[in-house]
Amino acid sequence: MLAPDHRATIDATLPVVAANATAITGRFYARMLDAHPELRNLFNQGNQASGEQKQALAAAVYAYAQYCDTPDAIEPLLNRIAHKHASLGIAADMYTIVGRHLMAAIGEILGDAVTAEIAEAWDTVYWRFAGELIAREAVLYQDAGITPATFLREYEVIERVAEGGVAVSLRLRPTDDGPAPAFRPGQYVSVQVDLADIGLRQLRQYSLSDAADGQTLRITVKQEAGDDVRPDGLVSMHLARHADIGSRWLVSNPFGDLALDPDADTPVVMISAGVGITPMAAMRRHLSRQQRQGVFVHVAAHGGRHILKRELTPAAHLTDLIVYDAARVEDRLGTDHHHAGRFTLAEHRDTIVRPDADYYLCGPLPFMTAQREALLDLGVPANRVHFEVFGPDLLTATL
Repeated sequence: MLAPDHRATIDATLPVVAANATAITGRFYARMLDAHPELRNLFNQGNQASGEQKQALAAAVYAYAQYCDTPDAIEPLLNRIAHKHASLGIAADMYTIVGRHLMAAIGEILGDAVTAEIAEAWDTVYWRFAGELIAREAVLYQDAGITPATFLREYEVIERVAEGGVAVSLRLRPTDDGPAPAFRPGQYVSVQVDLADIGLRQLRQYSLSDAADGQTLRITVKQEAGDDVRPDGLVSMHLARHADIGSRWLVSNPFGDLALDPDADTPVVMISAGVGITPMAAMRRHLSRQQRQGVFVHVAAHGGRHILKRELTPAAHLTDLIVYDAARVEDRLGTDHHHAGRFTLAEHRDTIVRPDADYYLCGPLPFMTAQREALLDLGVPANRVHFEVFGPDLLTATL
């Protein structure tokens, strides 16, 4: 618990910090990266360009300050950040750098409004936040048998499969002849690439899209085209062009808190859209092997955008619902989807809503928000609805 005087100060200043949060975090990143340009390797340049990185940090700090005395409310945020940091090899000493520049940014943006008492209260919140993350990340590293200095391992591409015109699946095998690490369906790995054009070494997370086999890992990479705000996905495009069979890449251990409990026997409902199918495909394969009850719902624009479509063979104990919201003529003649037109969860409630099921969501943020709200409206308890966010987490702190 925060001390009463710190709690009162935080509560009194939350509205001001919220109003200036993205300005504070924007200044924070500018300060820190100017002082430590080597840290640019850690941050997604597209997220920096779009502003999503600073929005996510602002939301996380605000949410922690607001709910840090309510462990159940803040637990999902802490778990997500800790897993993400472990996949990036974040070391404990980095929190000192972050803390110094974050507090300086608060002072620069808010000026004389930051009294000694306010600075002390927010510094206390930051270090409590950092301490919780450091402790969780230490456990993750220990459990994986790695350190921040040894979190990457070399893998070779042994299989490459095009997924329509939008993605590629890459099967990876360790080059040291050791076994591939075990993982829970739904987890992800980081892949490191050297981008000579911009002089940076970048890491990106990709969901493992097949169940564990002890020998290989498989990721499915969507080629992210840019727009006026965000440039092309530098790493995804690089992998699409250069991850040929025989090429070698540095890959992290699997991490991620959105994952099935392999020992549970409760029904599982998976709801995805677009590239969000990737962690769900691993879940579905695992459930099929387990002969565990489940419902697999996927929404794609049309058959040409349906990633991993070839793998959706009928499986015992699983019910599939494939929706094409902009089905083409050739799709309407086929049998690889069950519904054409806009997906509305309530319309399919009899198929989707199961007593005592756990629900997993993955896809664009508006899609996940809509499905979560629909499930809650249909009486599903909030603690049974889990979600995976690709990129900066702009969702956790708002739920």
